[in-house]
Formats: sequence, structure tokens, C-alpha cells
Amino acid sequence: MNEVVGRDDLLFVTLDTLRYDIAADLAASGRLPHLARYLPGGVWEKRHAPGSFTYASHQAMFAGFLPTPAEPGPHPRLFAARFAGSETTAGRTFVYETPDLVSGLADAGYRTVCVGGVGFFNKQGALGDVLPGLFQESHWEPEFGVASPTSFEAQVTRAEKVIAELPPEQRLFLFVNVSALHQPNWFHLPGATREAGDSPATHAAALEYVDRHIGRLLAAMSGRRRCFVIVCSDHGTAYGDDGFTGHRLGHEVVWTVPYAHFFVDPTEAP
Repeated sequence: MNEVVGRDDLLFVTLDTLRYDIAADLAASGRLPHLARYLPGGVWEKRHAPGSFTYASHQAMFAGFLPTPAEPGPHPRLFAARFAGSETTAGRTFVYETPDLVSGLADAGYRTVCVGGVGFFNKQGALGDVLPGLFQESHWEPEFGVASPTSFEAQVTRAEKVIAELPPEQRLFLFVNVSALHQPNWFHLPGATREAGDSPATHAAALEYVDRHIGRLLAAMSGRRRCFVIVCSDHGTAYGDDGFTGHRLGHEVVWTVPYAHFFVDPTEAP
């Protein structure tokens, strides 16, 4: 990462609330043709989330604690703040002197931009200002939120505008919190109804919706130079699993998340 930072643009996408089992099934069955093109080996890596809901998980990830591989470690991290005794900071880790990755990348010369999605990024009140407030520039509007059936398209359009307005020489760290997977997501499945509510099937349909449009985001981010991309979930969610519904709880489907990182070269852009 010490070679990547300063050379490439960086894109960090959290597919908010995406379950690992559903993401893995869709990739294996050919239902994610655009994302699967970039997933190493065409599959998601199974990892453990650093938090069981959006706020906690993103605070950890912005401090450099990305989801951890779901196997015994230790596992060296891509990014880490400098502090004594860290067992996951290695020679290839990008180490920054600030409290969080966002300001660390700003110190390294990056323009840091957030395109928010779920309520913790809506800048409506003090709590909704905390996470986007880490960035030099942040964007949120109702069309990006969980109630919008076209949320991801709107987010990508805003990201394209941000990228187009940057000077060519300016390095960019773009973060996008994708709200489409979070409840309510029933409207992404044809024939589903509000009364029937959300289900694993509507969750899967929401991921297919994101897959249909993510090529635009990858093309925009890799149009200026090579881009290093991280795509992962911040936590999963339960749909009646063992009697549990939702997240901010300790069930396996909440703690287990899909993860991938990869490069997109301008010549490979969709």
C-alpha cells in the first residue's frame, strides 16, 4: 500500500448491510456479472465485520480496521494509524500519523470525498455529521437514501460529477456508502409488496440492482489513472434467522461479510 498511496486513486465502497451468504450465492450463480469480473477468482472473500451496525463498523474501518479474514491470523492490514504494539501493522501497511485513514490520506495529498447513503451519513443532526465530517467534501440527499428505489444510480451520478470536476493531477479518495441493500429493499424485486416486506430474495434483488450500475462508478474512477478499489459490507442482517431480525446483534449472518479489493486500470474500465 505504500506504493499504491500517492500513485493511484482510491475507491472504497461499502455495500451497507450486505450478507455474505447471499453475495456468495449470487456470484456463484452468475447473477453478478459486473462485480464478478473484478472479484479475485470471481468470488467474494469471507470476512468478519468490525462492527454489527453501520456507525460502529465505519468508525472502525475509517480507523484502518477493515473486515478481518475469517480464519486464524494475525492478518496484516492495508492501512493503520501509527501506534505502539500493533500486531497487524506490517512493512507493506500504509501507516499514517493522524487518528483516521481519511485524514491520513488527506495529509498524503488526496482529495477526500464521501457520497453517503444510510442515515448515519445524512448530515441531518449531530450524529449524521460525524462520519461525513471526516471528509473534506461530503454529499447526501434523500435520493441517496434507503427509501429511494434508484438510490445507487443517484449516488453514481453524483460521484461522476465530483470526479469530472477534479483537476487531472489531483489524487482522489472516494468513499461511497451504498444504501440499496438496507431495509426497505422490497421494491427491488418485481412483484414484491410493501405489505410482504423484505426478505432474502429482495436483499438479493437489491444486490443485482447495484451490480447493474456499478460499472459506471468503476469506469469513472479509473478514467483518469489506475484505481485501487475496496468493496465490502459493513455488516449483515437477519431475516428471521434463528428468530432474529435486523442487525446490531451477535448472529453469524450479521458478523460475516463479503470483501474484495482489486485494481482497475483505465484500459480495463467497463
